[in-house]
Amino acid sequence: MAVLDDLMERCAGALAAAEGYYEAARRGVRDLVVDGDGRIDAGLVDQHQHAAHGLAWVATYVEGFRQILCWARALDADGKFGEVEKLTLQIGSGEYLSQLAGGIPMSQVEVVRPHDLGVSDHDLHAFWTADASTLMKAAGDVPRQRLVEILAVEWENSGFGEDGLDEDLVMVRDQFRRYAEEKVKPVAHQWHLDDDFIPLEILQELADLGVFGLSVPEEHGGLGMSKVAMCVVTEELSRGYIGVGSLGTRTEIAAELIINGGTDDQKERILPRIVSGEIIPTAVFTEPGTGSDLGSLRTRAVKDGDVYRVTGNKTWITHAARADVMTLLARTNPDEKGYRGLSMFLAEKPRGDDASPFPAEGMSGGEIEVLGYRGMKEYEIGFDGFEVKAENLLGGEEGKGFKQLMATFESARIQTGARAVGVAQAAMELGLKYATERQQFGRAIVGFPRVANKLAWMAVETMIARQLCWFSAREKDAGRRCDLEAGMAKLLGARVAWSNADNALQIHGGNGYALEYEISRVLCDARILNIFEGAAEIQAQVIARRLLSDAN
Repeated sequence: MAVLDDLMERCAGALAAAEGYYEAARRGVRDLVVDGDGRIDAGLVDQHQHAAHGLAWVATYVEGFRQILCWARALDADGKFGEVEKLTLQIGSGEYLSQLAGGIPMSQVEVVRPHDLGVSDHDLHAFWTADASTLMKAAGDVPRQRLVEILAVEWENSGFGEDGLDEDLVMVRDQFRRYAEEKVKPVAHQWHLDDDFIPLEILQELADLGVFGLSVPEEHGGLGMSKVAMCVVTEELSRGYIGVGSLGTRTEIAAELIINGGTDDQKERILPRIVSGEIIPTAVFTEPGTGSDLGSLRTRAVKDGDVYRVTGNKTWITHAARADVMTLLARTNPDEKGYRGLSMFLAEKPRGDDASPFPAEGMSGGEIEVLGYRGMKEYEIGFDGFEVKAENLLGGEEGKGFKQLMATFESARIQTGARAVGVAQAAMELGLKYATERQQFGRAIVGFPRVANKLAWMAVETMIARQLCWFSAREKDAGRRCDLEAGMAKLLGARVAWSNADNALQIHGGNGYALEYEISRVLCDARILNIFEGAAEIQAQVIARRLLSDAN
C-alpha cells in the first residue's frame, strides 16, 4: 500500500519532533553568535553565516511541514482528502524530515547538516522518533511513482490535488487561469524570444479585471480583496508568464507606499489612476554597487523652491521606460548617514519606448539585456538635476523613506513567493506533459522511475510552497506582523521554482536546451527569483536575525 493508514497521526507526532529539532538548532546557533553579555553579535552572525542561514532554512522547513499538515487537516474535515492529497502529505513530510536529519540544500553546493547547527547527538536521537522514522521510510519510490501515475492521467482536468481554497477564491483562480491560458501562454514565449514589451492592451485588460487594485481599499477605487486573493491571481498569471504575473509587483509596492504613508492629496490624486491602469508605476531603489544595502544610497534630492532636483544613478529598474511614476528613494539629508537621511518620492515622468526610453529633461539611461524576465525590461538610469514636484514627497515629510519602504516588504515578498509558485507550477506542467508524450525504448519516459521521482517531488514541494505563501498572506490579512513568514515564503518558493525548472529541462533532455521549447524560457525566468526582492542569502540573513532575536 502506497499510503500509510495512520498518516495524519504520524505527521502530527513527527511535526512535534521537528519542532523540537528546530529549538535545538536555535539554541545551538545562538550559542555561536552571542557575546559575553548574552547579546546577539552582528560580527559573530556574519562569521557563522552558514549556521545562521541554515537555521533560517530549518525554520522554513518546519513551517512548511506545519502548513502542509494544516492543509491536509482542513481538506480531511471537508471530505476532500483523497489519494493525491494523502500522497502529497506523506512524501512531503517524509522528505523534509529526511533532509532535516541528513542535510538541507541551501543551494546546489551548500548543504547545512545538524552538526553545523550545534544539534547534539542527544537532540538528533530525540528527533528520530518512530513517527519520523516511519514517514522518512514511506517517502520513497513507491508513493512517488503512484502519485505520478495518477497525475499523468488526471492533471489536465483535475490539477495536482485540492489546494484548499474557498468557493469565492476558486472562482477567482479559474477566471485568471482561463485568462492566462487564452491571452498569455500562446504568445508569451515569442515575447521572450523577441525581447518584446508585454503589449499595453494586456496591461489595460488586467486593469479592467482589477489586477492593479486587488487589495487596494474600495474607497480608493480598488477591489478591497485579501492578500490571499492577490497570491492566487499572481500565481495564475505567473504560470502563464512571469512578466505578466509581475506587472502587479510595482503596483503593489506603489499602492502600499501611498496607502500607508501618503498624504490625502496623494491618495486621491494617484491611487485611482494606478488602479485603473492610467498610470504605470515602477520602483527606483537600487544603485550600482549597493545591492540590498539601501543605507548606502547616494542619489541626492535637493530642495529648490517648489521642486526637488535629483542627481545620481539607479540600476535594475524594471519597466522604467514605460512607467509614468517612479517610487524613487533618494537622500535628502547628506549629513545624515545610513537610512535616516532617505526620503521617498512619487516622481512623475513621461512614458518612453524602445526608441526613446527616457524623454525627460535631466534623465537618461538604457536597457540592461537579461537572460529572462523580459516582458517589462530592465534599465539603468542617470539623473542630472531631474525635477520632482515638492508635493510628490511621500507623506510631505523628509527622512521617512526607508521606514515607508520597509512597510511594503511583507506584501512584496508574499507577492514574490506567489510569482515563484506560479513559475514552479508552469515548469512542472511542462515537464509532466513532455514526459507523458516523449517515447523512448518503446514507452513514455514518465514510466522511468527517476523521471517519475522528479515529477512527484515537483508536485509535492510546489504544494508546500503554495501553502506557506498563502499562510503568510493570511497573517497579513489578519493584521499580524508577518515579515518572518513572508521571508520564508519567498525563500522556499524561489528555490522550488528554480529546482522545478531545472529538473523539467532535464526531463526534456537536449530539446530543453533549444530555444524553441518553452522550458528554456521558464528556466531563465525562474533563476531571477532567488535574486530580486532580496537575494536568497539576504533573505536567510533577515530570517535568521529575527529568529535569534526572538530567542533572547
